[in-house]
Amino acid sequence: MPIARAVCLWLSALLLCAVAPAASPTGATLQVGSKRFTESYLLGEIVAQTAQRAGATAQHRQGLGNTAVVFEALKTGAIDVYPEYLGTIAAEILKQPRLDGVEALRAALAPQGLGITAPLGFSNGYALAMPAVQAQRLGIQRLSDLKAHPELALGLSHEFLGRQDGWPGLAARYGLAQRPTGIDHSLAYEALASGRIAATDIYTTDAKIATLGLRVLDDDLGFFPRYDAVLLYRLDVPQRFPVAWQALAALEGRIGVAQMIEMNGQAELQGRSFADVARGFLAPATPAAAAQAGLVQRLFADDLGRLTAQHLLLVVVAVLAACALGIPLGAAAAALPRVEQPVMAVVGLLQTVPSLALLAMLIPLLGRIGTVPALVALALYALLPIVRNTATGLQQVPAGLRDAGTALGLTAAQRWRSIDLPLAAPVLLAGIKTAAVISVGTATIAAFIGAGGYGERIVTGLALNDHTALLAGAIPAAVLALLTQLVFELGERWLRREE
Repeated sequence: MPIARAVCLWLSALLLCAVAPAASPTGATLQVGSKRFTESYLLGEIVAQTAQRAGATAQHRQGLGNTAVVFEALKTGAIDVYPEYLGTIAAEILKQPRLDGVEALRAALAPQGLGITAPLGFSNGYALAMPAVQAQRLGIQRLSDLKAHPELALGLSHEFLGRQDGWPGLAARYGLAQRPTGIDHSLAYEALASGRIAATDIYTTDAKIATLGLRVLDDDLGFFPRYDAVLLYRLDVPQRFPVAWQALAALEGRIGVAQMIEMNGQAELQGRSFADVARGFLAPATPAAAAQAGLVQRLFADDLGRLTAQHLLLVVVAVLAACALGIPLGAAAAALPRVEQPVMAVVGLLQTVPSLALLAMLIPLLGRIGTVPALVALALYALLPIVRNTATGLQQVPAGLRDAGTALGLTAAQRWRSIDLPLAAPVLLAGIKTAAVISVGTATIAAFIGAGGYGERIVTGLALNDHTALLAGAIPAAVLALLTQLVFELGERWLRREE
């Protein structure tokens, strides 16, 4: 049993190292959410800092995903408030696109225990845009003009492709025959600039519209509703956080269109952090922090220790959980031929479920966002190599040795502990190593639901199309994967010498 015992000791030690710095203070905390695009990050940060300035404890759970994921987090109580838009609430959340006005939406949301504030002061609507030079050459000024150019390559954000106030409704209203491809919103501008796509969906407060010389096509048939920015919140928030709520109420009508465009530009074009831009809005006299410029500075920024602890916590706990479930399953598959194929089919099927889809399903099932659903998802993804290698290792134990153990009077459990498991341990350990290395990379997706880790940098980099931020998250994850593999290999060599 030396190999199995050493693996358990190593994983337990690593778990203690990860959990200790990751512990968070308890107490009533206003949980602020945001979606995964620049403006939502900024508004979420403004809300969190406003509450903190009023003396409340607030946490910004940033970049949680698309509307469905963030709204599910709000319904389950994982977050208390997040910035949203009237048109999105009517069309996507309430599925009543004809609802118009704050009061009508409040009445429709109240049965769900939710409410909205008065508008923050600006509207950020959907629109389609294309390079002005190309639009002029083709004579395209309105959305109706696209009907005469079915050959144009459209690249639209995945959420816009699925929304009723997005492409399905737009194509039906205007009779458009184009077949758009899905593209992340943060990458669409780069694709436009390079000519890979001819048009994309944009937000009307995007800072890059003027910078890239885009023409926003006129919605001449009036398809898009108004998208006034508001705060969507749980109705118990004003009672639970009265001081913070009074401060948040002062944000109503305070953010103008020009201000929002400028703040988006500070984040996307000047490289300022979301927190710094929010501080500049709330306290204009405060000097702006210098933008982070270099990869080295980004790699070794102040958040490196926190993100490393979070990433280790996710990996270690997920692998331990996968071992606790996967080793017995693998043993059952090896001992019972009828069980083997169903078990392998189930754990193999889990590998085919897209990670973000699995996370989105786990949020309503578990009633929370963050670490818990991320750990469940990572543990499920780690099962296959552990189950498969456990079964393979046990099946490779010579039948003669098993018979010898039985002849010596060993019970089935004694024989399994003394003969089967030690002989299968090298193959089993290889499966655990594979699961651990895979989990290091897969754990980056946890940031999409607020679980932190190196993926937090990657998600921010995607939102800003910031390659340096992406590398600042990808490089530590790759290094941790290499270190994990090295530790297992060194452990295997040491154990072989001990034997």
